[in-house]
Amino acid sequence: MAKFEIYQSGKKNEFRFRLKADNGQTILSSEGYNTKASCLNGIESVKKNAKDQKRFTKSQTPSKMFRFAMTAANSQIIGTSQNYKSESGRNNGIESVKRNAAKAEIKEVAK
Repeated sequence: MAKFEIYQSGKKNEFRFRLKADNGQTILSSEGYNTKASCLNGIESVKKNAKDQKRFTKSQTPSKMFRFAMTAANSQIIGTSQNYKSESGRNNGIESVKRNAAKAEIKEVAK
C-alpha cells in the first residue's frame, strides 16, 4: 500500500515527507518544514490537490532528464519528483501520485 513517510533530516533537523508507491519507489518528496505539524499540513495539501492535473508542473533538466513538481492552490511547491529517463516515466509518476496520495497512510520513520 502507498504511504507517506515523515522523517527528520539535515543540519536544521527539518521535517520532510516522501510519498512511496506500492512498489516502494519514492514518487514525491517534500521540502523541509520547521515543525511536524507543518509537514503534516503539507501531506494534507498533497492529498487534497493530487487529483487536479493543473497542480503538476512538468520540466526537463539540463541533462535531459524529466521531472515534475506539485503545487498547492497558492502556487507554492509542495513536492518534487525524482528524475526520470523518459517523458512517459515522468507522466507515469504523476499518475501514480494522483492514484495513491488520497488513500496513502502516514508513517514516521528514521531517515
